[in-house]
Amino acid sequence: MRSTGKLSDNTPQPGPAAWAEAWARIRAKLREEVGDVEFRSWLRQMTLAAVDGDEVTITLPTRFLRDWVSGHYGDRLRSFWQMENPAIRRVDLRVAASRRTAAEASDNTVRPLADSLASAAPRAADPRGEWSAPLDPRFTFDAFIVGKPNEFAHACARRVAEKPATPGFNPLFLYGGVGLGKTHLMHAIAWAIREQHPARHVAYMSAEKFMYRFIAALRSQSTMEFKEALRSVDVLMVDDLQFLIGKDNTQEEFFHTFNALVDAGKQIVISADKSPSDLSGIEDRLRTRLGCGMVADLHATTYELRISILEAKAASSGVAVPSRVMEFLAHKITSNVRELEGALNRLIAWANLFGRPITLEGAQEVLHDILRAHDRRVTIEEIQRKVAEHYNIRLTDMSSARRARNVARPRQVAMYLAKQLTSRSLPEIGRRFGNRDHTTVMHAVSRVAELMQADGSFAEDVELLRRMLET
Repeated sequence: MRSTGKLSDNTPQPGPAAWAEAWARIRAKLREEVGDVEFRSWLRQMTLAAVDGDEVTITLPTRFLRDWVSGHYGDRLRSFWQMENPAIRRVDLRVAASRRTAAEASDNTVRPLADSLASAAPRAADPRGEWSAPLDPRFTFDAFIVGKPNEFAHACARRVAEKPATPGFNPLFLYGGVGLGKTHLMHAIAWAIREQHPARHVAYMSAEKFMYRFIAALRSQSTMEFKEALRSVDVLMVDDLQFLIGKDNTQEEFFHTFNALVDAGKQIVISADKSPSDLSGIEDRLRTRLGCGMVADLHATTYELRISILEAKAASSGVAVPSRVMEFLAHKITSNVRELEGALNRLIAWANLFGRPITLEGAQEVLHDILRAHDRRVTIEEIQRKVAEHYNIRLTDMSSARRARNVARPRQVAMYLAKQLTSRSLPEIGRRFGNRDHTTVMHAVSRVAELMQADGSFAEDVELLRRMLET
């Protein structure tokens, strides 16, 4: 017979709030151990239903998920619970009451205790907490520095924040290169809507998170819950839509979600690295829908805008930064606001740690690696053009489907040099070479490295191209 009042004769059973706190710690440990992707796919939907004597009851929404978690994580769950309280002897995994069969539902001990746990440590009533990624408190409209390259995008974002679902601004599609402020504006819109329209449910997520949630719903056979949850929000914001390139099933689900929300008068805000018309690998019907509202781009920063950003950052830090140092940084770091701010942050931290004034000489010493990287910034387009000229092939062959050796080998060399000379990720390099998969880029890099080891003349050829691109 299980004890319901004590874990042992001398140890009173903790209250529901204490068990909820223990469960939160266990979930955090599991997430750290298995990683975010696996946790979201398999473990996120676990619910602490009861602690009765020396037994813990955890529910999952489907029999499939229950069996999977039991087989793959049951021992770890029991171990973690015993770390929290050695008196725990058993962790029982069950299907939640709403999904159990009549026979399973005969045990009515789970729900009442689950209700008491929920009342002791309630989850946020706002469903945004479940669907929306955390918003960065630094990314508000007040903190966004406006200049000519971003003033139109900023004005559009302001309009959407003030009057969501305004005709002509739904969807709002923001695009531009890395570090130009797209994510900042996305967060600013979400903060403003939540402040000005607190009754509206805002869901902000990356396209990657959208995909992983959709995959998890497929695995757990809960796609209807997925659809209903997403389509019940008032504002859907999806960052970095280019991640869905080549993900046909996820694109289709996003397309239907998009249509359902727009038809219901709900606001959608999207960001990507290219305009809708340039997003090759996105279905035509989705690309057309993305461009039917307001499309606003964020251009590369100007010198004046970079100076304004540095001045605002320096003022908020309370550290004196000489104007000549800010002018130096604005001239040297031109392509990425994130890197520009990161360089100034490092400089300010150095000054605070060592109690030294910021000088131009000190900046050159502390930021030598960043400055060296910006002395000569090679682009993938330059690499493709130079390699095509060197091997006497057409530039279009770099992204074509041709597999002839006289085309494929130069293409591999270009991929290798793109990996060596740029900071672009493997998926991004693959997209620049005809939307190839990142594994194709990995193979090209390793193959060229092997050939350079085995063939001296080939290695000299590649090194020659490297020197030509770096000078």
